[in-house]
Amino acid sequence: MDLTPLFLPQSVAVIGVSSSNDRHPANVIFSKNLLRYPVRTHAVNPKGGVLHGEKVFPSVSAVPEEVDLAVVAVRAEYVGSVLQECIAAGVKSAIVISGGFSESGRDDLQTGLVDLAARHDFPFVGPNCLGLYSPGIIDTFFLPAERMVQPPKGGVAIVSQSGGILVDLLVKFADEGVGISCAISIGNKAIIRERQLLEFLASDSRTGVIVFYVEGFARDEGRDFVRMARDCGKPVIVMKAGKTNEGGRAVSSHTASLAGDYQVFRSVLKQHGVIEARNEYELASYCEALSCYSDKSIEGRIGIVTGSGGHGAMAVDACISKGLSVPGFSESIRQQLQDGFSASIRSIAAVGNPVDLTGSALENDFVSAVETLSITPEIDCILLLLLPYLPGISSDLGASISQVYRRSGKPLVAYVPHVEKYRMLIEGFELNRVPVASSIESAVNMTSVLRRCRPC
Repeated sequence: MDLTPLFLPQSVAVIGVSSSNDRHPANVIFSKNLLRYPVRTHAVNPKGGVLHGEKVFPSVSAVPEEVDLAVVAVRAEYVGSVLQECIAAGVKSAIVISGGFSESGRDDLQTGLVDLAARHDFPFVGPNCLGLYSPGIIDTFFLPAERMVQPPKGGVAIVSQSGGILVDLLVKFADEGVGISCAISIGNKAIIRERQLLEFLASDSRTGVIVFYVEGFARDEGRDFVRMARDCGKPVIVMKAGKTNEGGRAVSSHTASLAGDYQVFRSVLKQHGVIEARNEYELASYCEALSCYSDKSIEGRIGIVTGSGGHGAMAVDACISKGLSVPGFSESIRQQLQDGFSASIRSIAAVGNPVDLTGSALENDFVSAVETLSITPEIDCILLLLLPYLPGISSDLGASISQVYRRSGKPLVAYVPHVEKYRMLIEGFELNRVPVASSIESAVNMTSVLRRCRPC
């Protein structure tokens, strides 16, 4: 199946718009794409008419151009005939928003869609889903635009069985500044499933990191998926629901999936080098780090630079809990660190690991410490804990330290509290592709995923 018309449509037909209810899901989808996206958007309803000044066509076959993507939002019992008409009209792909299929006990309706699509090699997403959001291209989510929180354009692709979880992830990614190439809710995944999407995204030039929120697989499907993820050539991150017996029952009622044995699935992921995120916060941290360093891998020897001893101690504990090491430095490195400090802190700074520059440190002290650690083979990643309120540093420090990373290439992860007052400091890192965490725990998560991820 060719999924290009689904992900990069030039024309879309929204089937099921209402002439009397502008909050109908189809109306919301039609209006958003008509007014906010470059895709050519057409409305379809058997009654015809006019919507927002645009002609409503009585059928998809009446649309006066080739349709790349049909978005179907009609009652479940009508979806089969709508897809049959789409196939006859030469539509290239579809997203079925409608619910009321296997998740509601109507296996017969869903089986009918599968048989029809399989006979005609017709790709469709869903049913029971939100569909696709791709920045600057298309948005089939039936959520009003003014309520959507949308991350910037970037290199992370998200595939989710749950529309609600997907929207939550978009909020977190926007808050952390993680950009996405696309986000797709697959619902009951009747035809297009994780494996087909993984195959497409592995070759998608817009995508560098691939994320899956998974509730369950069909029998024997999970192992094949993991093998594909291992071999796809890009970092793949999985967040799994249905980890308990009770959660498995909830999964079955949501999208009619088999949750499977979580411990077995988890061990298979680890065996094949596929990254597992335990929760949304861990996932956002992993994505930000891998968006910047998708081609880098570390052993996990961390060098910490801080302006606060307490922050350094917390970071050490967090590193050890993640299986990272914080080795002590040799005497020669300790001396190099000392030699680079300003006179005001030379007698009070600690040059172990962490390197504690104290609250009296100047801007050049941070730069010098990072420069020294960037060339020592004793560590393979630098964790920088910045307290923006220290009097000796400026908002340009993020950009200055980022230049050290650009010269050395040694991965650097920064912690800076995420508040608007410190935005310029944070942007100095972000603009130079250095990940910035809003908490020490998130920063350590970012470093740990570089150890867990090996280039495929």
